[in-house]
Amino acid sequence: MRKSKNILPGFGPSLGYTVTYISLVLLIPLAMVFLKTFTMSWESFWKTVTDPRVLASYRLSFTASFAGAALNGIFGLLLAWVLVRYRFPGQKIIDALLDLPFAMPTAVAGISLTTLYSANGWFGQHLERIGIKVAYTPLGIVVALTFIGLPFVVRTIQPVLQDLDKEYEEAAASLGASRWQTFSRVIFPALVPSWLTGFTLAFARALGEYGSVVFISGNMPMRTEIAPLLIRTKLEQFDYTGATAIALVMMIISFILLLIINLLQSWNRRRLAQP
Repeated sequence: MRKSKNILPGFGPSLGYTVTYISLVLLIPLAMVFLKTFTMSWESFWKTVTDPRVLASYRLSFTASFAGAALNGIFGLLLAWVLVRYRFPGQKIIDALLDLPFAMPTAVAGISLTTLYSANGWFGQHLERIGIKVAYTPLGIVVALTFIGLPFVVRTIQPVLQDLDKEYEEAAASLGASRWQTFSRVIFPALVPSWLTGFTLAFARALGEYGSVVFISGNMPMRTEIAPLLIRTKLEQFDYTGATAIALVMMIISFILLLIINLLQSWNRRRLAQP
């Protein structure tokens, strides 16, 4: 039997380089988290990861990350729509500023947000007059995570909107569909895969965020302490096994959540592909 040849040459070396690179950069570091954690006894591991302070940090990290990603999912879609469908003065500047959270050091972002939302800040002093305190509260963490996650949603939706054929919208309008019906039944279903991708990226980015959060959160145990900060605290105390145990639980929960989101994406693609 003749062996079929690939159209593109070099499959073997390319696959080898890919597996080697992924192993060195991703798989081996992740495996070390498991290996270091396995040096603990089960009782010690369970006591570490179920400590009330640790559970509070998990709860805050995941809820704040989800809230930030959800806000970006709503307003990121709106912003992408405005940038693609309308022309206005300063559009190019706004479009360029969207990438600023990518380039800005997270510590600078944290200091800037804290300055704005503190009790005597430009925004904070007005918000506190109506009873809304942002800095050094969980709300401040959501603000920081929303700031760093916005570009992920906008940049994943923009190309899809630009390639979306307007003839479908015109056909829907000619058949008597309202603007809302056109958006909800024609436009949004085509945007769902990219929207979910942007949401996933923003959520994953927020889970691991540290620099911008530590300044605006106040880092109060049981109230505004996130899991990445607690891991760093364990490392500073030379409790390496405790740090890896917390990181392992967070990594497993994150993987499960991201897997569920990816399964939803796959299901939606199959649904859209059906005639």
